Amino acid sequence: MGKATSVKTDICVHPRHRQTQRQGFVVTIDGPAGAGKSTVARALALRLGYAYFDTGALYRAMAWGFHQAGIDCRDTSAMEAFLAAMDIRVSLEEGVTRTIIDNEDVTAHLRSPEMSRLASTVAELPQVRERLLPIQRQYGQRGGIVAEGRDIGTRVFPEAEVKFFLEADLETRTARRHRETVQVGYAETSGEIRRHIQERDAKDRSRDVAPLTPADDAVVIDSSSLTIDQVVERLMKWIPVRP
Repeated sequence: MGKATSVKTDICVHPRHRQTQRQGFVVTIDGPAGAGKSTVARALALRLGYAYFDTGALYRAMAWGFHQAGIDCRDTSAMEAFLAAMDIRVSLEEGVTRTIIDNEDVTAHLRSPEMSRLASTVAELPQVRERLLPIQRQYGQRGGIVAEGRDIGTRVFPEAEVKFFLEADLETRTARRHRETVQVGYAETSGEIRRHIQERDAKDRSRDVAPLTPADDAVVIDSSSLTIDQVVERLMKWIPVRP
């Protein structure tokens, strides 16, 4: 890791998205693992001509950084020193949220089952959530984004104009996550994935800081029996048309 003395929050925007990212609504999509947030958020952002922001990638990047540095999350002093020295940035290229740590693009390392599980632990740490909060909020200042995660409508963008919460039954979420892991080359059984999802749900819903829960003004949609296009169509009905 590099020796930067502060966490940078530069937002690098691909030229194709500069105009649309500076106008429009902030749309938030929260929900548990496997509910379809990422796929729906990308499709909705494309439909609206907005930027897509995968906030979960930041927590996965933190998990990757801790793992690479050999830091035990229970070692508060080491963790806080690491956070203070880390240079972390996000950029958007062709609708993909890329995360850069100490000038290294770590995006390709973040989708393994191991990083998913470690990210769940990292996300419980108040120090990590506080460090990432200004990065996420800075991205939303320009408007014209679809941001997805687990506390986006409740804590990151509580004033967002449009909020959604996606949910789905456990079997559907397990099947979706299994397909995703197979596609990226990881071999986990459905039983393992189901157990990990249940563990993640329990952690996300019970943590003291920013627990997973729908915002009071969020539209809740069950995606269990819906296609991606059907979910996007339902979401579009709730998004106002600017004059």
